[in-house]
Amino acid sequence: MVLAWSNLGATEAIPRFSICGDERRVNCVVDGDTFWMDGVKIRIADIDAPEIHPARCAGEQDLGDAATLRLQDLLNDGPFELRAIDRDEDQYGRKLRLIERGDQSIGEELVKEGVARRWEGRRRPWC
Repeated sequence: MVLAWSNLGATEAIPRFSICGDERRVNCVVDGDTFWMDGVKIRIADIDAPEIHPARCAGEQDLGDAATLRLQDLLNDGPFELRAIDRDEDQYGRKLRLIERGDQSIGEELVKEGVARRWEGRRRPWC
């Protein structure tokens, strides 16, 4: 399954992503690996980013805040595609998707920039 904003017609606006707060979550970033799009919660399947709700130490909080802001920037940079993987949802009901712009993984970009790491099948501590 591929959902592409790049295929939107010229009259359709590409949503802008904010940082999620207490309001209804439609198009916003939760943290460095999770966001809401059109009211659906999505977990980037190929990365793990530091937690911010709550972080376990000050270093994790700082890196998690940086990852959250960077993901927001990347999502707002223009059209991207959501690609399904072999598993549709995680244990929390989040849709598991790869996020790509052209032939580049947005998750891989976060890893290269040092604000996330590749998903290895389990969480590891950031502190």
